Amino acid sequence: MKKQGNILETVSSLYSSLTKTEKRIAEILLHTPEQLNQCSLSEISNEISVGEATFIRFCRTLGFKGFTDFKLALAVELATKQNKDEPIFEENVNVGDSYFDIAKKLQLSINRVAEETISLLDFDELEKVVNVLRKANRIFLFGVGTSGLSAEEAKTKFMRIGLSVDAITNNHFMYMQAALMNKRDVVIGISHSGFSQEIIQALAIAKENKATTIALTHNLRSPITRIADFVLINGNKQGKFQGDSLRTKIAQLFVLDLIYMLMVKEDEEKATISKQKTLDAILEQRSNLNLKKKGKFL
Repeated sequence: MKKQGNILETVSSLYSSLTKTEKRIAEILLHTPEQLNQCSLSEISNEISVGEATFIRFCRTLGFKGFTDFKLALAVELATKQNKDEPIFEENVNVGDSYFDIAKKLQLSINRVAEETISLLDFDELEKVVNVLRKANRIFLFGVGTSGLSAEEAKTKFMRIGLSVDAITNNHFMYMQAALMNKRDVVIGISHSGFSQEIIQALAIAKENKATTIALTHNLRSPITRIADFVLINGNKQGKFQGDSLRTKIAQLFVLDLIYMLMVKEDEEKATISKQKTLDAILEQRSNLNLKKKGKFL
């Protein structure tokens, strides 16, 4: 696994797929990172009752060569965080909060999701994804629930820049479409948890038919990452804050919008022409509809 930009956020995104012992290490790291950073390997081993070799394997799971590299990176990360201003609001909404307080908390929450997503994204992987999408004959987005809404939103934006794209949110339709794919097709499977059986099965069928598969998820070691050719990680570790579905959707759309912007950047002329054509078509239909309405009153 390639080392990510933020240790604490990476550990959070990995948490659900960790072993029982790894989860114990992760919990201490997430709750008291400063204390852990001040200890030697032997002290950490004694403090949390795990073998030194186990902790070193945990460091390697995060993409580090060993304990020394991990500790140095953690020290830099903590020092960087200490230099930042503390947030005015906590994320949890309290009964006594004013409407303005809640609005500011929501703003802070959304900003954190974007920051976390940037930290977790592998930009080398992202570049490969953009190149694959640019060469694709057809692009499909698969998602259910909130992820399905993200797929539909991305379809609209991708279509307007001239891509042959469709979004499918029904699992039976996903399976049928995946069975008809070929090596020139690309499918993006969206699952925040990474455990959605419908999406995993659909990607597996697509892969059997030589299509390129891309996973957009929050969990680095979830089942969907094992079936995908490329993996993009979005933020939002699903805290107690009310409205996690909004945070999840924003995290997914952040990545999908980023892909859209990068696609436009790579061929701005084509994107501009395609957007103008789609806009003209919509405006023409609106104009015709208005003329018909006026005719009824003549």
